[in-house]
Amino acid sequence: MPYNRVDFAMRELIASFTCLDPAGLIDRLSRTAAAVAGTAYAGFVRVDVLREVAHTVNVHAPPGDPLRVRPWLEESGVLKALSAAPGPLLIAPDLVLGEPGFLAMPLPLATCDHGFVWVAGRRFGEPDEHLLSRFATAAGRALEAATGLEAAVRLLRGVQAFPGT
Repeated sequence: MPYNRVDFAMRELIASFTCLDPAGLIDRLSRTAAAVAGTAYAGFVRVDVLREVAHTVNVHAPPGDPLRVRPWLEESGVLKALSAAPGPLLIAPDLVLGEPGFLAMPLPLATCDHGFVWVAGRRFGEPDEHLLSRFATAAGRALEAATGLEAAVRLLRGVQAFPGT
C-alpha cells in the first residue's frame, strides 16, 4: 500500500483532537473547584434551554458523602432554583434544615445550554463568589473548547471519508 500523506496527516490530527476526555475533564474541573473553594464538594449542573429543568452533570464528594449533599441536591429544590436563577445562587448552611451551605455560579457558555459550577459544604461569602466566578469563566471556556474539538473530529472524519484523502 503506497504512503498517503493526507491520510497520515488526517489520522494524526484526529488523534491529537481526541486526546481530551470530556467526562474526565468535567471530573477534574469538579475536583479543582472543590479545592479552589476549600471544600470537599463541587460539581456541575446543566439547565435546559427553556430554563425549566436542571440536571446534575457531575458531583465530587468525599467517600460516604458525610454531609449528604447528593440527596440534598435532588430533594431540596436547589435544582429548581438553579433552573430559574439568572445569576449566582448562595445558600447559607443550616444544619437544622439540612442545608450544607451552597454556592453556584453560572458558566459563561455561548454554544450550549445554561450551566452552573457549584461548591458546597461550608459558609460562602463575597470573596468565594468572586473566586468561583473566575473559575466558572475558565471552566466554561474549557468545556466549550472540548465540545469544539469533538465537533472538529466529526468534521475531519467526514473529510477523511472522501476517496483520495
